[in-house]
Amino acid sequence: MEVACRYLPAAAQLGVGGDWYDVIPLSGARVALVVGDVVGHGIHAAATMGRLRTAVRTLADIDLPPDELLTHLDDVVIRLSAEVSSEASAQTDTESAGDIGATCLYAVYDPVAGRCTLARAGHVLPVVMARDGIADILELPAGPPLGLGGLPFEAAEIDLPEGSLIALYTDGLVEALDHDIEAGLTRLCHALAQPSASLEATCDTALDALLPAGRPHDDVALLLARTHTLGERQVVTWDVDADPAEVARARAHVSEQLTTWGLEELDFTTELVVSELVTNAIRYGRPPIQLRLIHDRTLMCEVADAGSTTPHLRRARVFDEGGRGLFLVAQLAEHWGTRHARRGKTVWAECALGAPELFSTGLDLEGIPGVV
Repeated sequence: MEVACRYLPAAAQLGVGGDWYDVIPLSGARVALVVGDVVGHGIHAAATMGRLRTAVRTLADIDLPPDELLTHLDDVVIRLSAEVSSEASAQTDTESAGDIGATCLYAVYDPVAGRCTLARAGHVLPVVMARDGIADILELPAGPPLGLGGLPFEAAEIDLPEGSLIALYTDGLVEALDHDIEAGLTRLCHALAQPSASLEATCDTALDALLPAGRPHDDVALLLARTHTLGERQVVTWDVDADPAEVARARAHVSEQLTTWGLEELDFTTELVVSELVTNAIRYGRPPIQLRLIHDRTLMCEVADAGSTTPHLRRARVFDEGGRGLFLVAQLAEHWGTRHARRGKTVWAECALGAPELFSTGLDLEGIPGVV
């Protein structure tokens, strides 16, 4: 995914405000796009924004679906409001008093499926432009602003084929003193549809079309993303029977595929990682079981099953007969983790391309308890 972004705070002397954007890499080559807006300007809004941005990254790290992530973020805003009210009652600083209000849009793009799942909390609607050059406002379930509590958020899933453009932004971009939000959205769609040499140039075109020559009256954040899908040559999937004999077959499939991709140097590491993940799924998961390799900037190994139990890393004692599988995965992979779906889970491991450093210098097996 190709991205470009702009941020213009209303308080020029501070250089910060209450709006924010973020691009967060997720497992399975997916990417999270975030835009949010904290009510108010200045240092207090900026401080709240920083805490919410950190909270979103933390929640994204555990791979929550967009609607669930916003539900948890809503709880964070409620707690922050309670803290602010408590502090304000003990101070005479009226600027910090009052409830905290915020809006947010959270989207997850999957380049394998070519689909995007989005949910919003009272935020302005995104704009999507297909490769035909027609920009349209994307209708999504509204969702309440953050901080109200007790109200549900709803996600929507859309197709975003190769080369699609999606624009996430805050209301400061489309609302101004000389026009309403409808006129601003029309201008934004027109600006995005203009031919340009790059996404950076498209950002400049949008700002020039919507903002006055001076500083905007409100904070402005704009995030543009152009999608790039992963084709069949970069993704391969195998069904795995719940039979221990399938582990050897899985290793053979992986070895053959790595040779096809020209990644023979990752053969030993990947086979070991896949062997441990498939074994765990057969022993502790539930069928159906599926193995998937994704060749992108890294090599991603994923094993999905219908069980909901999350595997946990533990340090086995010297004389334990098991318990070292995930420890080895953690040592061999750059990153690993678990993500849950509506039904089942996926355990994944990400390996860097190139000769693994762990083996280029020799693996110290004596440092792993119980490995001889």
